[in-house]
Amino acid sequence: MKTAGVIGLGDMGSGLAKNLIAAGFATTGYDLSAARCAALAEMGGAAAESVAAVGAASDAVFVMVMNGDQAREVILGQGGLVDSMAPGGAVILSATIRPREAREIGAAMAGTGLHLIDTPVSGGFPGAQNGTLTMMAAAPAEVLDRFAPVMEAVSAVIHRVGEAPGQGQTVKAVLQSLIGSIFSATFEAAVLAARAGVAGETLFNVVSTSSAGCGCANTALENIIDRKFAGTGSGIGTMHKDLTISMDLGQELEVPLHTAAAAMQIFHAGKSRFPEGDNWACARMIEEIVGAELHR
Repeated sequence: MKTAGVIGLGDMGSGLAKNLIAAGFATTGYDLSAARCAALAEMGGAAAESVAAVGAASDAVFVMVMNGDQAREVILGQGGLVDSMAPGGAVILSATIRPREAREIGAAMAGTGLHLIDTPVSGGFPGAQNGTLTMMAAAPAEVLDRFAPVMEAVSAVIHRVGEAPGQGQTVKAVLQSLIGSIFSATFEAAVLAARAGVAGETLFNVVSTSSAGCGCANTALENIIDRKFAGTGSGIGTMHKDLTISMDLGQELEVPLHTAAAAMQIFHAGKSRFPEGDNWACARMIEEIVGAELHR
């Protein structure tokens, strides 16, 4: 296996492409943005003019789009990957979508001669750009063995979480319910500290060396106290969408998600106020309500 493709060359997909190229894969990519395609060419990849062109050129194609409708169109639509990839290839569904959508895509791909690896990722923009993503991969063991090299090129850890489509997305939905909740609690704690007159650096130093310290909380606090509410590669719309998926899964399985529901509302309010902001803009939204800001 020498060739790989990426559909969707945004903050995440561009990182996938960069690391595939660095690992020696001939990499073809497609995005609706001409600027993103040009950036791929500058990295040493081949910018395609269509999804079909990526499929025809690739043994494995990462699908890093925003939602299930886009994934379905890219994979199953006219001129999509099912139409263009050679039998034996793999569609690597690295986008985060609803588990039932992944199951539907997998069922529609049955009999096509193509493999579906359902493997959403965690690690955000830094993980994608640095090749250190965590993958939650679901596919038969022999398929994961065969396509391990292309997946290892973009990740630091690959968890095998099942064999059927939808199982990777299910684990991701559970994970995002936790991450969203940690973020939201951190936003509230940051504004509480601001209102109380605590310096941002003091709060960060305490949290990061306490039992509450973790990657999520530390990253959120650093961006808040440095007033970085946009351009950090963690768009608020993505977490908002992911929490929607988590809540949908909870409803489907009749599991109460009280904390995740509160986080969903915080992200909903933040997205309404700062639609182009990053996750940390939720803290800025709460700051506006109470009239206090947390600075370093």
